[in-house]
Amino acid sequence: MASQVRRHGGLRGPATEATGRGEQPAETAGGRSGAGYPDAQRGGLKKLTRPDQRCDAARQLIVRHGISERRACRLLLVTRKTFRRKPAEDRNAELRARLRELAEQRRRFGSPRLHALLRREGWAINHKRVERIYKEEGLSLRLRRRKKRPSHLRVVLPMPAGQDQRWAMDFVSDTLWNGRRIRALTVVDTWNRESVWIEVDHSLSGRRVARVLDQLRCAGRCPSLIQVDNGPEFTSRALDEWAYRHGVTLQFIRPGKPVENAFIESFNGRFREECLNQSVFHHLQDARQTIEAWRQDYNHARPHSALNYLTPVEFREQHLPQPSRIAT
Repeated sequence: MASQVRRHGGLRGPATEATGRGEQPAETAGGRSGAGYPDAQRGGLKKLTRPDQRCDAARQLIVRHGISERRACRLLLVTRKTFRRKPAEDRNAELRARLRELAEQRRRFGSPRLHALLRREGWAINHKRVERIYKEEGLSLRLRRRKKRPSHLRVVLPMPAGQDQRWAMDFVSDTLWNGRRIRALTVVDTWNRESVWIEVDHSLSGRRVARVLDQLRCAGRCPSLIQVDNGPEFTSRALDEWAYRHGVTLQFIRPGKPVENAFIESFNGRFREECLNQSVFHHLQDARQTIEAWRQDYNHARPHSALNYLTPVEFREQHLPQPSRIAT
């Protein structure tokens, strides 16, 4: 019996033999119990990196689980002195409130454009402070970035040197409250990004486009060149006859190349995001009034990053000679 004990290294029970030097039980992923999906064990909580986050978590532990303050602070690695310290008064309270008001009014404006509006109101703040508060308030926009395709040709046209040298036109579609379709003819001066006119109706033909341009000419605005796509309204005989009669050149982009008319495409994107998607039109007159109010705001109040955050009207006043200077 003693030899058997020495030969086998001692007596072992069934449970002990099962966990001997033979085949080991399969371990979970990561080599420890409950591994594999850490977020499932922790409930998907984020790391608490800032002291205020740790203090808030300690207060939740005290309220929900009834543990002591000392134990909660020890578990979350925060000193009791820091836990008991009263938070300082927010010196950005007024700025924070005003930033939220502007973000509610301009729902598609990002941090740089909101910073330009605040500076225009007289706030002596830099962009880093606005960006920090902008992120703390959760005002960041989710933008869909288009995939860049290196095979697409980028045509860089020479920039116009003055007003009414080159316009761009295109159409944008939307619907009324009852589902009826409306169309908008957008006209933009590519020199200062000014929205010259937006014509809204249920149907817009080539003859209607020529009539709108003739009304703008009678009001003192006539371009030297208009850049358009190859739609039937722009290739119509009525528009071609009007352009020939008034010495206006129609420049057509290549079919399937909207990037060659980038100014009007960019404007239409802002027009849809900031006006059409934010409004509900009950009838055609309501759509015309709302779109015209947005156009006035776009020209007189909206800062443009390409114009050094000036409005199109401000850019025009700074770069065009004043009548008084011409008289002298």
